[in-house]
Amino acid sequence: MSQIKIVEFVRNIYQTNDFIPLHKPTFDGNEQKYVLETIKSTFVSSVGKFVDEFESKIEAYTGTEKAVATVNGTAALHAALYMAGVKPGDFVMTQALTFVATCNALHHMGAVPIFVDVSSVSLGLCPKAMDEFLTENAELTETGCVHKKTQRPIRAAVPMHTFGHPVELDELMTVCLKWHITLVEDAAESLGSFYKGKHTGTFGDFGAISFNGNKIITTGGGGMVLCKTRDTGKQTKHITTTAKVPHPYEFYHDEAGFNYRMPNLNAALGCAQIEVLEQYLAQKRVLADNYKLFFESSDFQFVQEPEYAKSNYWLNAVICPTPDARDELLKLTNEAGVMTRPIWQLMHRLPMFKDAPRGDLAQSEYIEAHLVNLPSTPVLRAS
Repeated sequence: MSQIKIVEFVRNIYQTNDFIPLHKPTFDGNEQKYVLETIKSTFVSSVGKFVDEFESKIEAYTGTEKAVATVNGTAALHAALYMAGVKPGDFVMTQALTFVATCNALHHMGAVPIFVDVSSVSLGLCPKAMDEFLTENAELTETGCVHKKTQRPIRAAVPMHTFGHPVELDELMTVCLKWHITLVEDAAESLGSFYKGKHTGTFGDFGAISFNGNKIITTGGGGMVLCKTRDTGKQTKHITTTAKVPHPYEFYHDEAGFNYRMPNLNAALGCAQIEVLEQYLAQKRVLADNYKLFFESSDFQFVQEPEYAKSNYWLNAVICPTPDARDELLKLTNEAGVMTRPIWQLMHRLPMFKDAPRGDLAQSEYIEAHLVNLPSTPVLRAS
């Protein structure tokens, strides 16, 4: 299949000769109404009705016990790791094939990532690779799981649901239970994705969602911590609100907290966006089905949701037959005004994480060399 045919197909999908972005926000609901209401109320910062309402709507949609709104997805993951007990010097297991924000949150905690391979089924953290690394390099002690060589704790595991495709959660939870490791889900990309009927981000003790401008719904900038219990949710809200103890007028803070609360202005946008989330999910599924059909008889492999999951298909992706074919596709499409992107460079290739421990990353390296993301803005029309 020629790259020119791919450009023609994408342009036919979007019915335009203009520049086609990878994923742009869509505002066709109550966004202006709610944002204007917020401005008129003057409650544009972290206090206001839309913050509470947006948290309640996310709780109802995901089935989490408590959702806590934050300024962005990185802040949500940072708060989740803090609540999970990750401390400076701890090791945290994660995937090298992820967006840098996953590892930035670990870095800000003073923790060190251990990189293991991803699964070909999900493109996310591979439970088998994780267990094999632990079997070879870790041991259980009275204080929990420790790294044999350094005797430092391996405190948590952070799988990322790549492009919205849920990881193999049952198997990962089994490995975490076996090794006494806390599961914290990076669900930044997977709002609207379900693993065996249950929403992503609700399996671990904590999950983190992003509402960046390129996500399936957006608050401009924003995130959400999904908490497994009401008590941990209450404490998460407390520490993300500068740990201020409620009082009519006194300022007393009982621990060093974070100023991570989502502004009411952003939450107003989120409340409008979540009203049309189901519509966006349906449109994205139509788009994914069209891509799947288009690539079916080619030597390009469209990335599909795992059999056990229902994905939001946040970003559509294709595995190219060779690295050269990947490079050609990226060059031709971008020159033609159709935005495509490679997957992220593996985290251990970045200077700040180059010395982090890692296992064999063969699958991650293959995906890095072959995958291309395709335009994924939801559209009503099927080709």
